[in-house]
Amino acid sequence: MLLRRANELLTRTFRSPRHPPRRWAKLARHIQVESQALASRSDVEMRQAAAALRYRARAGESLDSLLPEAFACVVDASRRQLGLVHYQVQILGGIALHHGCIAEMQTGEGKTLVATLPVVLNSLQGLPVHVATANDYLAYRDATWMRPVYESLGLTVSAVTGDMSPADRRKAYDCDITYGTAKEFGFDFLRDQLTLRASGKSESALFADSLTISAFAHSSIGTTHQHQNGSTVRPTVQRHPLHFALIDEADSLLIDEARTPLIISSEAGDQRTNEALFRWCASAAEKFHPGEQLARDENNGQFELTPAGYRLVRALPRPLLLNELPMSDIADGVVRAAFVAESFTLDEHYVVRDGKVCIVDEYSGRIAEGRKWRNGIHQAVEARETLELTPLASHSARITVQELFSHYDRISGMTGTAATAACEFLSVYGLPVFRIPTRRPSQRDNWTPQVLPTSEARWMEVAREVRTQHEAGRPVLIGTRTIEQSERLSSLLHGFGIGHELLNARNHAREAEIVADAGQAGRVTVATNMAGRGTDICLQGDSEARGGLHVICGEFHSAARIDRQLIGRCARQGDPGSFRQFLSLEDDVLKEGLDSLDYIRLKRRSGESCSTLANTVIDFRRAQRAIERRHEDDRQLLLTHARQRARQLIELGQNPWLDAAQDD
Repeated sequence: MLLRRANELLTRTFRSPRHPPRRWAKLARHIQVESQALASRSDVEMRQAAAALRYRARAGESLDSLLPEAFACVVDASRRQLGLVHYQVQILGGIALHHGCIAEMQTGEGKTLVATLPVVLNSLQGLPVHVATANDYLAYRDATWMRPVYESLGLTVSAVTGDMSPADRRKAYDCDITYGTAKEFGFDFLRDQLTLRASGKSESALFADSLTISAFAHSSIGTTHQHQNGSTVRPTVQRHPLHFALIDEADSLLIDEARTPLIISSEAGDQRTNEALFRWCASAAEKFHPGEQLARDENNGQFELTPAGYRLVRALPRPLLLNELPMSDIADGVVRAAFVAESFTLDEHYVVRDGKVCIVDEYSGRIAEGRKWRNGIHQAVEARETLELTPLASHSARITVQELFSHYDRISGMTGTAATAACEFLSVYGLPVFRIPTRRPSQRDNWTPQVLPTSEARWMEVAREVRTQHEAGRPVLIGTRTIEQSERLSSLLHGFGIGHELLNARNHAREAEIVADAGQAGRVTVATNMAGRGTDICLQGDSEARGGLHVICGEFHSAARIDRQLIGRCARQGDPGSFRQFLSLEDDVLKEGLDSLDYIRLKRRSGESCSTLANTVIDFRRAQRAIERRHEDDRQLLLTHARQRARQLIELGQNPWLDAAQDD
């Protein structure tokens, strides 16, 4: 433990987020001057200049040497086509992104526009460039918004979304620049591997040394095949080698989503028997209790049956259909159902929508579209809610987000909250974090955190503060951790007579609209976590004169980055704004992050005054950091295991994404 802490301290000391090198700032100023000199050229001349850059890149000239000219052309094209001019700090962010960094840029600093700079430069060689965004809406929006810039420079752009056919996907990947989500890029990658296996192509040549990015970049996946009529058709949907990926909201994809595998499945087993097992286990789960029939493994939180539990499983009457199953399968089903009953909560971990169980992303508060729990957990939840069961499936192919992006020749990313994960970005992905300065000085006010003894007292205090700020005419945004909390607060606000908008996974259709209007004077918005991330909150009317947006953080999250994301919604681009965090001694972060003795010590202080309890904020931050370290360890373990498994399969001449799926 001491060695780990010492290593962590050294890492933070010497590899902490820092400002970009001075030479980059000098280069950004030079690019700004050069772009202004291009204003006198005609559109035809600018298109010719862009064509010349593509020729030079494909003739072997380095992208680093072409950067000043290419960036200047993009800045000029943006001014002509969109009326938007890159500020110097945005150009600085583009330089950092091209050099394989994570650019930490605050909310509202124009990351979508910044992305055009490295994207254009890296597309000059004719190799595929992918921009990974948080969801289909943002992918389509950003591709459409920036299309005039790209097309004026002779480049093509498209977006891959979940509703597209394989033919349309292939056309989208044929473009110079393709926007999409990591999920869509990952599933298309896996489907391509299945296609290659079905076509009988030699996998040993395709996947040898695939853990080394540079070696993978020179593989022959995705080459075209000649048809008898002379036309060529690429067997894969994507173009390969995978060249450059720019990851928007990089902390969300590379950190929060890192442990979530992308899986292509096929139906497994007798579905009638499977359904009978899940339904019987769901009804029997209430008879099994921790400490009696169940024992919990302290290391992984999983349940196992005690001797009394095994006796109860054998004693309970079962449908005749289950007599065909081994007793071990029935026991596993009971344990799974009991685990679901104890660990999964409706309106916190999932919602039921249109008769289906939809997972709620714990970090964003959004519906995790298309995601399902593995190993029968999803079916166990469906049985618990007495819904139609999804067929149990076996895995045909799988890949994690970490593995996916390791197969690009080059990656970089941008986000507003990278600092607290800087060590992990560097150690896992080799991506240093650079803080890009804001265009204008921040006017964000940090109000003293409030600590209340109970959750009920906390939400009542939140409602009072909302009323005070609402009466002052300020817009207010309140972030909650769960759907249940958001609806509980909504009821309180109704009781206070405060009109408001409620945004959570139950009411997500108007997400962009609700968040875009959250800056209106007197507007109150209650949202789970970071619902609306990717849509700026602009102050409207006299909101600025009244003090700007006030953000209320209803509870600490398991990662400080999530709290920073919510806080970053106020005081964008030099606007006024403020925030306050409200905590209670019943918060989950304390239960999860502190050992039992420390938690008991804190609970004993529940009768103290709020002013005295404010001194316990340091305990909340200590608990939060403990949870963050635990999650970091989990992600490191996942990556190490994945690399070892892939290396072993490659040595056996097997496909690490297809054959590894059979082991899950």
